[in-house]
Amino acid sequence: MKKSAFLRSKYVLGMRQILQAMKMGKMTQCPWGSFEVLSETADHKVKRIIVEPGGCLSLQLHHFRSEHWFVVSGKGVATVDGKKKSLRAGNAIDIPKKAKHRIQNSSNEELIFIEVQTGKYCGDDDIERFEDKYGRV
Repeated sequence: MKKSAFLRSKYVLGMRQILQAMKMGKMTQCPWGSFEVLSETADHKVKRIIVEPGGCLSLQLHHFRSEHWFVVSGKGVATVDGKKKSLRAGNAIDIPKKAKHRIQNSSNEELIFIEVQTGKYCGDDDIERFEDKYGRV
C-alpha cells in the first residue's frame, strides 16, 4: 500500500471514531423520555434509557437484534410477547429478536434502565411499531 493511501485510510478511520464519540453522551429526546448511547460497535449498542412517569415505549419488535434490559431505578411493567412482568431496580429481562415488546413507567419517578442490543444490525431504524400512544405507528 502506498504511503498516501495508508494515510488516507488512517484519516477516514480517525474521522469515524471522532463521529462515533460525538454521538456518545448525547441525550436524544423522545415523547416518553430520553436516551443516551453509551457504547456502539458493529455488533452491539448500549443505551441508558429514561422513561418519564406515565411514559410508555411503543409496542414494537426488531428483526435483527435482541435486547437485554437492566433496571437501575424506578419501577415499570415490561410486556414481551403478551406476557407482562413488573420490574424494579436490580431486575432484568431479555427480549429475543422478533418478540413484540414494550415497557411502561408505572411509578411517579423516572424509570431508568440500561439496554444492551446485540445482533447483526443495531440501527435505530430496525423497528416495527404496532401500537404507540404518541401516534408513531
